[in-house]
Amino acid sequence: MRDVLVLTTGGTIEKVHDWKSEGLGFEMGGKAQIADLLHHSRCFHAGLRELMMKDSLDFTDDDRMVILTAVQEASEESIVVSHGTGTMAETARFLADQVGDKTVVLTGAMRPYSFGRSDASFNMGGAIIAAQILPAGVYGVMNGRAFSAGELSKNTEAGRFDLGGGL
Repeated sequence: MRDVLVLTTGGTIEKVHDWKSEGLGFEMGGKAQIADLLHHSRCFHAGLRELMMKDSLDFTDDDRMVILTAVQEASEESIVVSHGTGTMAETARFLADQVGDKTVVLTGAMRPYSFGRSDASFNMGGAIIAAQILPAGVYGVMNGRAFSAGELSKNTEAGRFDLGGGL
């Protein structure tokens, strides 16, 4: 078994209901939702590091460089990045060919983990397994499918990742 590091960046998977604005936001001063997800899934072997809490639609290449640097500096060879679905494909392609001998898997959720009927746990579980068994490279794991960075694409009409085919 390979050690796995989960890097959190924000996105829908991390969002909670903000009772003040009556919208979605990130929990202020609290731990990442991914920490609870891993705990409730009894996944105690994965390390966790919070990089940022941003909506991926607000990501810049500077944010992507933060992710790349964290990947390159990690001692683990298997890395999962929780990421918003809006620009997940863009970040995957940004990271491609720059991660060396590491396996990097991006994942997220179409519905926040803090809400009922979220796909967060399913996607995170798939990503953690994929990071341990796929060869070095950059992938996205969503909706039960693994996509290489070049194939990763969100189908906004269907509300899933399915264009370009899975591995």
